[in-house]
Amino acid sequence: MIKRFTLVTALFLMVFIASAQQGSPSPYSFFGIGLSKPTGTTESRSMGGLSVYSDSIHLNLQNPAGYAGLKLTTYTIGGSHKAIDLESYAGKEKATNSNLMDYLAVGFPAGKFGFGFGIAPATSVGYELKELNGDLLSKYSGSGGLNKVFLSAGYQFNEYLRIGATANYKFGNIQNKSLFFQDQIQFGTREINRSHFSGFDFKFGAQYQRMISDKLQIIGSADFSPSAKISSKNERQIATVILRNGQEELISDLRRLELPDSKLTLPTHFTLGGGLGKPNKWFAGLEFGSTSSSNFSNRSFDVSGVKYKSASTMALGGFYVPKYNDITNYFNRIVYRAGFRYEETGLNINNKDINEFGISFGVGLPAGRMLSNLNVGFEYGQRGTTSAGLVKETFYNVFISLSLNDLWFQKTKFN
Repeated sequence: MIKRFTLVTALFLMVFIASAQQGSPSPYSFFGIGLSKPTGTTESRSMGGLSVYSDSIHLNLQNPAGYAGLKLTTYTIGGSHKAIDLESYAGKEKATNSNLMDYLAVGFPAGKFGFGFGIAPATSVGYELKELNGDLLSKYSGSGGLNKVFLSAGYQFNEYLRIGATANYKFGNIQNKSLFFQDQIQFGTREINRSHFSGFDFKFGAQYQRMISDKLQIIGSADFSPSAKISSKNERQIATVILRNGQEELISDLRRLELPDSKLTLPTHFTLGGGLGKPNKWFAGLEFGSTSSSNFSNRSFDVSGVKYKSASTMALGGFYVPKYNDITNYFNRIVYRAGFRYEETGLNINNKDINEFGISFGVGLPAGRMLSNLNVGFEYGQRGTTSAGLVKETFYNVFISLSLNDLWFQKTKFN
């Protein structure tokens, strides 16, 4: 097992490159099982990540009760691009990352029921770090993450109340690699640790909608994810290597070590939200979420100065439509969205909490028949701090999605 190393000299004196599709261009993905991926659609992320609002033509991937409100079969697919500026006392770096598919899902109504299924990434890991300590050069890199396949069902309990549940099957792998080279010595040491994850977790949700006047509607929502355990199959390789041209690793001796399988505990999470609006015109909502403390650790490195606390999120956002049924003016049918979010991630490094905020904007553009639309969003935000030898990230997210609607199970009449 690799000896522990200090965060200040190793983690944030870095050489940073962007990761591939599954990765995350953030040094904070070094910790635990990586950074959590946003669970909402482009429509939700454009409103600060709100999950409280659902309608009849868009999927709500965050609260399964929303499927009961669907009136049309809905297909949705979303992707994103992120650019990050990283700043520390050691200097500045830039990174980018594109995800061709943040999520792919289908939902359809069936009387009082609504059902949905899809696939989406759950966490991502993607870092490359370097430390030069005297004549010892150390390199650390990681890749991978967890994905989830989900099946959801919602039920219209009565005129005002919907309930729902989601089953997630999470799977994926994470690899951590380290290289150690000493000046004037030809051979170095390489260690690779891989963990392969699989298992189920569940989410339960409820939504309440009621008109309180001729024009005003009040909306409330809640969801709860109990703690769950997923399996982790672990493996390790130790090798003696030579670097050719500074990059290619030539192996002269390779040993595979047996490691016991383990269980990873996913923490409990709940969300409460509420809002007020006029149907098909405007909505404004507020939401709070909390995640119990976890004890994730990096499987390769014993890192000092790191603690995991309970995490929390706060989101504020909404939308406005000038006139949703205007057939003469296209711009009156555009949905304008905006939001703000603040997150205490629960990660504490060198007695500094790693917090995050984001400000988002977006539009929903009518496209084609049956109320289909193209959704585009932008988010500006920051994560971390430059104090205590850490890194501050300034990120710019662009996300885009298609929400396509159709009518299933329609009876055809013949004369």
